[in-house]
Amino acid sequence: MTDTISVGIDISSRSNQICIIDPKGKVLKNFSVKNNSIGADTIISTTINYLNSLKLVEAQFAMESTSVYGDNLIMHLKNDLLINKFSIDVFKINPKQIKKFKDVYPDLQKNDNIDAWSIAEFMRLGGFNTTPVYFDERFYSLQKLTRARYSTVQNLAREKNRYLNILFSKFSEMAIQPLFSNKLGSTAVSVIEDFESLDELSNTPIEQLINYVVKKGKNRFSDPDKIATELQKAARSSYRLSKTVEDSVNQVLSINLISIKTYQEQLKQYDHAIENIMNAIPNTLTSIKGVGPVYSAGMLAEIGDINRFPNHAALAKYAGLAWTEYQSGSFKASNSRMINTGNRFLKYYLTEATNSAKKHDLELNSFFMKKKLEVPRNQYKRALALTARKFVRIVFVLLRDNKLYQPPRI
Repeated sequence: MTDTISVGIDISSRSNQICIIDPKGKVLKNFSVKNNSIGADTIISTTINYLNSLKLVEAQFAMESTSVYGDNLIMHLKNDLLINKFSIDVFKINPKQIKKFKDVYPDLQKNDNIDAWSIAEFMRLGGFNTTPVYFDERFYSLQKLTRARYSTVQNLAREKNRYLNILFSKFSEMAIQPLFSNKLGSTAVSVIEDFESLDELSNTPIEQLINYVVKKGKNRFSDPDKIATELQKAARSSYRLSKTVEDSVNQVLSINLISIKTYQEQLKQYDHAIENIMNAIPNTLTSIKGVGPVYSAGMLAEIGDINRFPNHAALAKYAGLAWTEYQSGSFKASNSRMINTGNRFLKYYLTEATNSAKKHDLELNSFFMKKKLEVPRNQYKRALALTARKFVRIVFVLLRDNKLYQPPRI
């Protein structure tokens, strides 16, 4: 950036290594400070001194996007009155971009000074379309909740997979057969919790088992007799475990179920907290049928000010919903891979919102089905990603123009 001081910051939990370079790439200073408010003030005062001595008014601070260790520094920079008398921007950069940038210089050593210099030089040369960090206390507080919710969703998915894997050990036929539409539904889970062994399930009188299915299913099954019969048949043909192994497997399943219920309760609490904050933030995204306050919160928290993005393509790239291009001469590849950079939180909430909205929006659903039939493999995943890219256009326009969504007539 012309006439701009670039400040590269290599973040760690205890200390930050700083490299300040001038607009021509000359290193002005390399120094280290503690990762606290005093250290942040030192970064600010040192930068201001160089801005004044060089008679410049613009500075850009950049750091790698590494966990939460840089968040407090970003807030400090955004709220400091002295540095904000100048024109400043703050950037969080994907570490993969910095690594590839350093590959251009094969003789570079690996140390904190070099890492900080690489970040500063990367930004001095243009930052390759890196978007500045947007800071608003409302969105930042919302972001803390939506990102924590994202982590809980990931943990819940892992616990469910562990449960289904160990379920095969106890009840192999139940794990692979569609005895119940949901293997983690209340009735299916009750069978695992209430019957200590498959022999106990196999030897239960069929009338008693039918009554059990009716009671646990709250009389919602259309044919409980068939379910009870199939359940007993599956129990008799499943593998048998020794008593010692069976006890261990039962313990693992019991602990898994406790973890699953805990994560599910956490999700309810996060959703409630997010909805409370969203009541004070007007937005037009909830005008899309199927997109409630939680999904709209996840998108808003990561997007911030929509004016940061010149068009919907820039927003899609920021979210990681873009594809690489492979072209050489007259050849252009027809198939390309999705980029592996971008904001994973925004990508998650955009994709989940798309998946929900397509159930109600005829155009999105039609586009999804069309893309699903184009390829023989990974149909659902590919179609959903392409539909999410289309959905980005809707989100961009609604936020840019601050208008409600009107589904097109088909």
